Amino acid sequence: MLSRRALLATSMAALAAGCSTTSVLAPSAGTGSDQTPASLALVNKLRADRGLSPLTLDKAAQRAAMDQASRMAAAGRMEHNIGLGANFLKRMKGMDVPLPAAENIAVGQDGAAAAFEAWYRSPKHLENMLGAGYRGLGVAVVSNPASGGRPYWAMVLSS
Repeated sequence: MLSRRALLATSMAALAAGCSTTSVLAPSAGTGSDQTPASLALVNKLRADRGLSPLTLDKAAQRAAMDQASRMAAAGRMEHNIGLGANFLKRMKGMDVPLPAAENIAVGQDGAAAAFEAWYRSPKHLENMLGAGYRGLGVAVVSNPASGGRPYWAMVLSS
């Protein structure tokens, strides 16, 4: 697990090197899993029921979702902005995610269906999944034993 101090040191080193993007945290902060295929089926059924075009797997969105889930698991908290300079737009640009983009996050769900259900029941997260301008999707979950083993979920939708 990365401590806040280690995360801050990593962020400061990136700033000192003149890097304008945030570093990608590998799922070594815990156990990570790509959940895009299972999630695509659920999101695309929802979109089809509403007459919307299906999403496809987006490799950049997958990487961004894994990065965000890893950041949350390492920090032991669910937040969109973790670490210095880690705001959403900078993260998406730095990971080459086609913009505009959206991000849904969750914690504690034991599978893709449960995470989808939590997002479905939240008006803002549902709005993201139904965004007519989105074409790509990436979903990841990371659990970190050092932060209680709770699963941290991230979904990134891309244009």
